[in-house]
Amino acid sequence: MPVSYPYTQYSGTWTLSQASDAVAQGKWPVPPALHLYAWGQGGSGQLGLGNTTYYSSPVQVGSLTTWSKLTTSNSLSLAVKTDGTLWSWGYNGSGGLGLGNRTNYSSPKQVGALTNWSQVSCNSNASLAIKTDGTLWSWGYNSWGQLGTGNLTYYSSPVQVGSLTNWAKISQQSASSLAIKTDGTLWSWGYNGNGGLGLNNRTAYSSPKQVGSLTNWANISSAEAGFSVAIKTNGTLWTWGYNTYGSLGNGNTLNYSSPVQVGSLTNWLNSASGYLHVISVKTDGTLWSWGYNNQGQLGLGDTTNRSSPVQIGGLTTWLKVAANQYACYAIKTDSTLWSWGYNNRGQLGLGNRTNYSSPKQVGNLTTWSTITSGNNQTFGIALT
Repeated sequence: MPVSYPYTQYSGTWTLSQASDAVAQGKWPVPPALHLYAWGQGGSGQLGLGNTTYYSSPVQVGSLTTWSKLTTSNSLSLAVKTDGTLWSWGYNGSGGLGLGNRTNYSSPKQVGALTNWSQVSCNSNASLAIKTDGTLWSWGYNSWGQLGTGNLTYYSSPVQVGSLTNWAKISQQSASSLAIKTDGTLWSWGYNGNGGLGLNNRTAYSSPKQVGSLTNWANISSAEAGFSVAIKTNGTLWTWGYNTYGSLGNGNTLNYSSPVQVGSLTNWLNSASGYLHVISVKTDGTLWSWGYNNQGQLGLGDTTNRSSPVQIGGLTTWLKVAANQYACYAIKTDSTLWSWGYNNRGQLGLGNRTNYSSPKQVGNLTTWSTITSGNNQTFGIALT
């Protein structure tokens, strides 16, 4: 839904998704009312609703309207507000909430008092974050060195990873981590049993290691099963790691320990990886998927696995995507929200626990700007 709002650096008509991004970047002088919604599994309090109840439809998290960036995993959640503060809630057995303890919380708790947090990523036991000064921080479970701190020590509060100030993007899943620097280089560390670090070996590393020497990486997404997906600035799509179910999209089921290009197209925009599947949008607004499909998570109307990208329907209005273990989510250019796949905990937000193998609209709001999903729970930010 195109809207017009005052910007300090921009003017004209923008989608709500672009508006939300502008707020997060500090380019909007008067933040809009960005409400946080949650649904699905809440057994560890990861929905932030003050309880451990499951919900099959979106429920607003508190009354605050200043949420900006968020991430969730199997059982914990992190978010950054427009004022740069960092918040966490859910499971905390390994200190993944960064609160200096190992106590679970079912409502958002502020992590420290700093106001310069920019990006967050987490798995079920550990977290990564980038500050506005480009420094990288981590905390939580560290059995494979996934915190990047050069050791296997657990931390229950944020610890800086090295001393560099040029980190730009992060992705953490299971026991490994990926990051892109401002110079476009790609880095990885942690568990590497399936070659998911892209370093042409299967050695675990407890400190960041550069993947190749290229300087044109733009977006990354890593999966719980041990594979990774990345898009370069030239719009090409690359994958590596575990591939038993065709998750790499290369038309086979071979594992690769270095990045391999998927086809030859140069119009990939963004991607998200579930446990064993991938969902991706092209610059023309078309939606594509591949990999494991046991619960219809590919959105193709069946449960057949695919080892190469297959288009979902014929629409050209898809904008952003997210995925969890066996489900997918997408926001269209009209800011409507859609979901499909496994729904045993109501994680599709459709008011039931029925599986769907094709996209279904979540409610009737036309103001969704951000979507993220963990194992069986989902969060969205809507301008209301």
